Amino acid sequence: MLVLTRKLNESIMIGNDIEITILAVEGEQIKLGINAPKQVEIHRKEIYLAIQQENNEAINTKSTLLSNLSDYFKKK
Repeated sequence: MLVLTRKLNESIMIGNDIEITILAVEGEQIKLGINAPKQVEIHRKEIYLAIQQENNEAINTKSTLLSNLSDYFKKK
């Protein structure tokens, strides 16, 4: 993991297209501003993990549904 120290209104660049700026420091929280192309998805980690879990559950449900449907037609 790369660890960087930044002050208020300072930024870091990720590649050529993503800029992260420190907008505010309030107690133990900081506010980040992120400039990135619209096609880049940006989520808080807990939201990202929830999306991944929902996608995996959907894949498993689809797989089970297709398997059941296949079994149904094999019996006919």
